[in-house]
Amino acid sequence: MIKIEHLKKAYPNITPLQDVNTEIHDGDVISVIGPSGTGKSTLLRCINLLEKPTEGRIWVNGTEITDPKCNICKVRQKMGMVFQSFNLFGHLTVIENIMLSPVDLLRKSRQEAYDEAMRLLRMVGLAEKALNYPDELSGGQKQRIAIARTLAMDPDIILLDEPTSALDPTMVGEVQAVIRDLARTGKTMMIVTHEMNFARAICNRVFYMDEGGIYEDGTPEQVFDHPVKEKTRRFIHRLKVLELDINSKDYDFLGMAGEISTYCNRNQIPPRMASRIQLAFEELVQQALIPSLESPIIHTAIEYSQEEQATKMTVQYNGPQADLTRSGDELAQAVLKGAAAEITYNTQEDRDMANQVVLTVRS
Repeated sequence: MIKIEHLKKAYPNITPLQDVNTEIHDGDVISVIGPSGTGKSTLLRCINLLEKPTEGRIWVNGTEITDPKCNICKVRQKMGMVFQSFNLFGHLTVIENIMLSPVDLLRKSRQEAYDEAMRLLRMVGLAEKALNYPDELSGGQKQRIAIARTLAMDPDIILLDEPTSALDPTMVGEVQAVIRDLARTGKTMMIVTHEMNFARAICNRVFYMDEGGIYEDGTPEQVFDHPVKEKTRRFIHRLKVLELDINSKDYDFLGMAGEISTYCNRNQIPPRMASRIQLAFEELVQQALIPSLESPIIHTAIEYSQEEQATKMTVQYNGPQADLTRSGDELAQAVLKGAAAEITYNTQEDRDMANQVVLTVRS
């Protein structure tokens, strides 16, 4: 259905897509998720050639649309797109908006286009709005009309670019209901969305976008329940992450303590937990690791889950295998155990930082 090879899209100051490679099969319903700025909307616009790729090739139903000789207008007749901003014609009624393209591009008779438009309006629950103008509709109603207008061309592929992002929260559900019904029709769909529960409910495949491409591709169960890659896991679980690297005994301890404090404040971590994060870092890194390592290489990742209001601190360090959470004076160990509800140590022999300590910070 759609094949993408080495797709790159660069702008003067940013390159959201660096190397995208994938195949989308007939009937796939794909949710495209990821942080803002990772190229989700750009990917959809490149597939429809609304954005011209900097490099790479795209095939749609066997036709290479990136070939300069391709008649992209003909390809677009079978590829509909629903935008965030509706893009309805304000001077036309609802029924006229839906009839316009089938009459002008598909050469349907006005009666045939009208009958189909009314069928689609009934499908999206807005038949009574046929003679209204767009400015007489709510945002949710406008988006449902935009979907009906897209379906009027009977596309094989439907691209939806954050179709609910511009809507009042009270209107999101009505649009999602229409899209859910549409996902059951067997059409190939790609949906950029920040609504994770919605994404999971409608798709058979998920693209997580990051690092200039499709960072992880899998079923909803895999990506949402058992993500393989670290950034996917952090995004799915809404983890706020602070990473700190130490490569010298003379590192700026006060500066890093300040970074941790800023991180805690920015993410509204409860004061008691924030204090324990600072204590755990000081006792494990400053008091236990730095004195014990001749040439320290230490990586600390602090992850705060907004959903669970829980913090995990992972500390990786070099040197011989040694569980330094059990070394040092009794007072230091007592402070560390007071800050952490659970402490585990393991080794990863194939890494430069072979030692790893994971702490669950007390709430």
